[in-house]
Amino acid sequence: MSKYNIEPLVTLSHYEMPLNLAREYNGWTNRKIIGFYENYVRTVFKRYKDKVKYWLTFNEVNSVLHAPFMLGGIATPMEGLSKQELYQAVHHELVGSASITKIGHEIKPEFKIGCMVLAMPAYGMTATPLDQLAVPEFENQNYLFSDIHARGKYPNYIKYYFKDNGIEIQFSPGDDEILKNTVNFISFSYAMSEATAHNPEDYKVVKGNILGGVENPYLEKSEWGWAIDPIGLRLVLDDFYDSYQLPLFIVENGPDGPTVEDDYRMITFKNT
Repeated sequence: MSKYNIEPLVTLSHYEMPLNLAREYNGWTNRKIIGFYENYVRTVFKRYKDKVKYWLTFNEVNSVLHAPFMLGGIATPMEGLSKQELYQAVHHELVGSASITKIGHEIKPEFKIGCMVLAMPAYGMTATPLDQLAVPEFENQNYLFSDIHARGKYPNYIKYYFKDNGIEIQFSPGDDEILKNTVNFISFSYAMSEATAHNPEDYKVVKGNILGGVENPYLEKSEWGWAIDPIGLRLVLDDFYDSYQLPLFIVENGPDGPTVEDDYRMITFKNT
């Protein structure tokens, strides 16, 4: 890469929790994983500090809510995983991410360390207030992660969600201070948008999309059933920058070259 003047961007954790940590510790549900993660990342930072400037702490960090084993190494089946356990694992990940951001900047202040989220804007199916209220209820589950990475604290909306759902996050001494180690930039993947409604059972349910949901009749779909929505990418960019005023990095959106047969992503990118 150096030979061809390619600037590397390294994702430190990309869906590859060591199997032993999943089996013996149940992944990020166990706070001990933070220490293991710190040791691993510290080693990588020191080894490549003169070759890599840009880093991501996790790939699509918010996807742990939807695929706990894939992202978080959480061996408990989804149907047996309580919201308390899941959001406690989220807390451990967020503390781990902030901690290695601090470690990285101590090793080399010039490092640029970012978070990476799966961006998925939502539209209300109608202009009724209840359908519009369903939009932030859906999106907040994703923005929680970028909010904490960029602002260094839990937003009020998730505190109310925790209260309403009987979730009590266990903070260890110093967690609040660690979370204040915010990122230098926001990166994200974008593949589709979602439609949502107060009563989703009143509408046709889409079989594609990553999270399923209500079918948006105004959008074409790919062969996988994913909504093709280039305007959604523009909305994500506007929303992220308006919210955080940090540099944005689209790190996954599909190639635009003629040699790759991926018409869906090429159409999305070219129409943006």
